[in-house]
Amino acid sequence: MNRARFAMSRPRLRSFAESVLLRAWQRRGALAWLLLPLSLVYRALVAARRALFAAGVLRQVQMPVPVVVVGNLFVGGTGKTPLVIWLVGQLRARGFTPGVVARGYRASVGHATEVGAASSPLEVGDEPLLVAQKTGAPVVVGRQRAAAARRLLAAHPEVDVILADDGLQHYALARQVEIALSDARGHGNGWLLPAGPLREPASRRCDFRVVNDPRGAPPGSYAMRLVGDHAEQVCDRTQRMPLSALPPGARIAAAAGIGHPQRFFDMLAARGVRLSATLALPDHHDFSVDPFAALEADIILITDKDAVKCARIATPAGNPRLWTVPVTAVVDGALADNIVEKLRGHPTA
Repeated sequence: MNRARFAMSRPRLRSFAESVLLRAWQRRGALAWLLLPLSLVYRALVAARRALFAAGVLRQVQMPVPVVVVGNLFVGGTGKTPLVIWLVGQLRARGFTPGVVARGYRASVGHATEVGAASSPLEVGDEPLLVAQKTGAPVVVGRQRAAAARRLLAAHPEVDVILADDGLQHYALARQVEIALSDARGHGNGWLLPAGPLREPASRRCDFRVVNDPRGAPPGSYAMRLVGDHAEQVCDRTQRMPLSALPPGARIAAAAGIGHPQRFFDMLAARGVRLSATLALPDHHDFSVDPFAALEADIILITDKDAVKCARIATPAGNPRLWTVPVTAVVDGALADNIVEKLRGHPTA
């Protein structure tokens, strides 16, 4: 196999491996039982680490402003980025000046770095760049969330609340509010990695639970859904059209490199978009090899998370067939009010 063919096959192999695991994690089948001993070891390590932080053996860093952590127990994407974007807007509307810190998945920078409009998604990560573009809030990425938070406050002293994107398991950063986000997959088979999809036990306590599922949420949690009603051409974002006005008779495909691609495809179907083909890519796909060339379609709908990367790579960026579908999180407004109530109890809030 030549190098080009191998490069083309790696995303497909990774996507296949991920799909096999995701299917296995939805039930307690043979593969899950085979991995259960490793899962029990992982569970013990998770419990020991939490205990060390609780006992003060491992130190938590307190910030001078309150910290709100958004994360998930289910490994992979559940919709954290749209929720963070929603929270930025809700906190602003209630008089706060939020800033955001994140790890930046696969970000090449190791030290705390502020995300700018011209930042490369390869350097800072696709999700932090999307948050910065959508909200205009200051965003700092770094492997150590506490160092990123310090950098954020030093550069933007006006920030009076920090949102930590995907920081639920990053205990080194002390927090006043924890939000655990899940989706329609729930907790899968209920087991921890690698026998199941959970980073921590489903019984783990948190302040608020949000469920990203258009069908609603169970009692004790807040319902969230993602809404997208129009598409924008990637090569010229001034070109927009409602999803309801997509050309009749056009071959329309959809591609997504997010944690749960089917959620994007289902959202489009719910908006009445008839798809001739779908392409599920690995989460955080880098698009260095163009995956769209083989798609026979007149229009290819992609996510905004993928669009921030495609816009920086010549081949997909200039492809007139590519249209992104921006989505907005719709969440029960009582969540924001209850978060603010907890923040008001913090001495610096």
